[in-house]
Amino acid sequence: MNKLTPNLIVDSIEACLEFWVGRLGFEKVTEVPDGEQLGFVILRCGKLELMLQSKASLAKDVAPLAQTACQSVLYCEVPKLAAVRKSLAGWPLVVPERTTFYGARELIVKDPAGNVVFLAEHGG
Repeated sequence: MNKLTPNLIVDSIEACLEFWVGRLGFEKVTEVPDGEQLGFVILRCGKLELMLQSKASLAKDVAPLAQTACQSVLYCEVPKLAAVRKSLAGWPLVVPERTTFYGARELIVKDPAGNVVFLAEHGG
């Protein structure tokens, strides 16, 4: 794996920005609106990266997760999804393998404890 980024699932991203940006010094480097609110952001502080996603956005993005009590998601960048796909053969997927609007190929699974894990290959 190349990188592991926590994705915290929150009621309101705006309510969390004072803590992460204002007090802890993270910088908002990416944002995706969801109507009048933010649906998703990527924050960085030095080499650290953190994602925040609203519950409403997660429900629209990966509908099967809307019914679960999910507060954190692990987002793992991998060099090649083919190797991961092979190692997870037969493991249940949350949704079928997909390509995101930003070009990542993703497998989404749950570990035995119910934690959600996105495994993503980014092109180019």
